[in-house]
Amino acid sequence: MGTTPYPAPDEARVFLVDDHASVRRSLGRVLRAAGHRVEPFSSAREFLASGSHAGAIGCLLLDLCMPEQDGLALQAELAKLDAAIPIVFITGNASVEASVRAMRAGAFDFLAKPVAARVLLGTVRCALERAVKARAARAELAAMRALEQRLTRREHEVMSLVVEGLLNKQVAGELGVSEKTVKIHRARVMEKTRARSLPDLVRFAARLGIPSAP
Repeated sequence: MGTTPYPAPDEARVFLVDDHASVRRSLGRVLRAAGHRVEPFSSAREFLASGSHAGAIGCLLLDLCMPEQDGLALQAELAKLDAAIPIVFITGNASVEASVRAMRAGAFDFLAKPVAARVLLGTVRCALERAVKARAARAELAAMRALEQRLTRREHEVMSLVVEGLLNKQVAGELGVSEKTVKIHRARVMEKTRARSLPDLVRFAARLGIPSAP
């Protein structure tokens, strides 16, 4: 099975959410000088209203302490929306408790202000790499699910037993069909899932979380 190519690097963006204009300007200047596309926002509400979180390839530089909706609240909101975007918190007065909460909720990193340019750029680069790889992985998984949907119920049953290590004769016994019928279904499974070998099929099923047949 082929792999989905990663999107071009210039598709990635850095979203910057901070209520201080001076911070947005200074961080934006550093990021743009390094070649990044930066989209600044003055509040969590403005960022959400932009729709930039939906399907975006990028990372989010997020201030922890903001009026109305703080960084942790925005992080929780994005989690509800299933927005898979790496979040890097940047703050000047974070408590240990807030840092722990952010990291436990899946934050990519937590940086203290003032942030050195080298640290900022290194963290952003790593966060964007994760975002690009995550996008490719999601696209590949969606393609695999589309292939799985082509299987009939019987073909799905055969696949589940085959990836558990059962031989054709054993699968036939489990399903109450002839071994010849199993061979036909197995060949169709291999064709429809584009698996070139049994290990390929095992990886396909594992990636989709397909359990063994009852």
